[in-house]
Amino acid sequence: METVTTNSVLIAIVCIVVATGLIKVVNWVWLRPKKLERLLRQQGFSGNSYNLFFGDLKDLATMRTQAMKTPMASFSDDYFSRVEPLRHQLLTKFGKNYFLWSGPVPMINISKPELIREAFTKTNEFRKTKVNPIFHKLVPGLVSLEGEKWVKHRRMMNPAFRIEKLKLMLPAFADSCTDIINKWEMVVAEKGSGELDVWPDLLHLGADVISRAAFGSNYEEGQKIFVLLKEQTALSLLMLQSVYIPGVRYLPTARNRRFKEVEDQIHTSLHEIINKRKQVIEAGEEGKGDLLGILLDSNYKEIQQVVGNNKDWNVGMSIQEVIDECKLFYLAGQDTTSTLLVWTLILLSKHQDWQARAREEIFQTFGDNVPELDGLNHLKTVTMILYEVLRLYPPAHRITRQIYKGTNLGGISVPPGTLINFSIHCVHRDQEIWGNDAQEFKPDRFAEGISKATKGNNSFFPFGWGQRICLGEKFAMTEAKMALSMILQRFFLELSPSYVHAPSTVMFLQPQHGAQIILHKL
Repeated sequence: METVTTNSVLIAIVCIVVATGLIKVVNWVWLRPKKLERLLRQQGFSGNSYNLFFGDLKDLATMRTQAMKTPMASFSDDYFSRVEPLRHQLLTKFGKNYFLWSGPVPMINISKPELIREAFTKTNEFRKTKVNPIFHKLVPGLVSLEGEKWVKHRRMMNPAFRIEKLKLMLPAFADSCTDIINKWEMVVAEKGSGELDVWPDLLHLGADVISRAAFGSNYEEGQKIFVLLKEQTALSLLMLQSVYIPGVRYLPTARNRRFKEVEDQIHTSLHEIINKRKQVIEAGEEGKGDLLGILLDSNYKEIQQVVGNNKDWNVGMSIQEVIDECKLFYLAGQDTTSTLLVWTLILLSKHQDWQARAREEIFQTFGDNVPELDGLNHLKTVTMILYEVLRLYPPAHRITRQIYKGTNLGGISVPPGTLINFSIHCVHRDQEIWGNDAQEFKPDRFAEGISKATKGNNSFFPFGWGQRICLGEKFAMTEAKMALSMILQRFFLELSPSYVHAPSTVMFLQPQHGAQIILHKL
């Protein structure tokens, strides 16, 4: 009798556990999404009806794959329908207030500058997404942090990006640019001109600058780490294309195993470099002027302020946190500048009047000499061109946040669990702000600065906005000005007839089929 009773209790417990699990699953994949859909429609948002489990993800993947098969019919800076075909379709059909389904999670589109600014000031309410842990492997460090941890890391990293520190890194920028220019001069040496796909070289330039600026004398080790990070990024992007299922990344698949191997190799290499630098600092020697040295110096000073001289490295940033910031140096630093430069060269090859104006300013400022920081900071025409490229071709064309508790945004009641898509692309091309020529390349709109160009709306944020604005903005702009100046000092650029205009997004906006440019030696 006791055995029967015990078995009955166990069966009842199992049934309750299974039933509870089923209720949670049904709520996750159906009940909750349908409830959120009703709430969003009541707020004036429109979108496709929710499809079980996948939402709009199948359409998003299919439409993007199809779009990537077909380049644009002609050169146009209006490429949104190619890089975001589903969002373009929803925008056309429903207007600016649309939503789409990222699996069972709704994502609403916000493209009013005043609402974006409001959200960026409410950092405790509009938080980083926590949909897929792989994303935090892909974009680690400061970008993924929030709250007190973010404040601490930001405080310790600020010194590395001050103007006086950038001045120390300028020789590294110049050395990397010289290597690329020497290669290009060999291409044009025989005939005085030659065609080249500049995109791979600009990617290499970005990686080379970061390797030199971040690791200095550990430059070669830095380059090896970069190769591994590229592979890890590619693996991460493949994983992010699937619907997130908790725990699936721990399954012993070939992809997961390789991801872990690469992660371990990166960790080991960075750990060795950091430990060598730590020993130098603990011995009382002055840290090196590269990004890693400045970060470790700042970290060590933080530790000394808290615990004195007992060298407890766990008080400041942990070794793993320093490793994450080094990975972020690479991923953000390389891609941001490389994409800015490639679109700048493409557009200047197309708009040769602006190329001539930029070259004239560069020669007036530097002659044939290597550019120096004060001169770079006073390049007005070059800055206008770079701003206009960032407006039309921002490295990231949207920013995503998530609501974990109900909040209000400009009178809109946003339910918890909702994803928010802040569309940089749409704001940067809003005709009410930029005028009827918003889709056109016209750098002179920035002739009197950003505020005048945006009519005081602060609606230009290629590097983000508010307290979380990209820490490396000055670094990226200085590197871009240096590279562009040195290139235009030596070459006239002409867009090749073989160039196929096909903007695409992987992590950042890039030319899918390369950037074929004819270089003419000056």
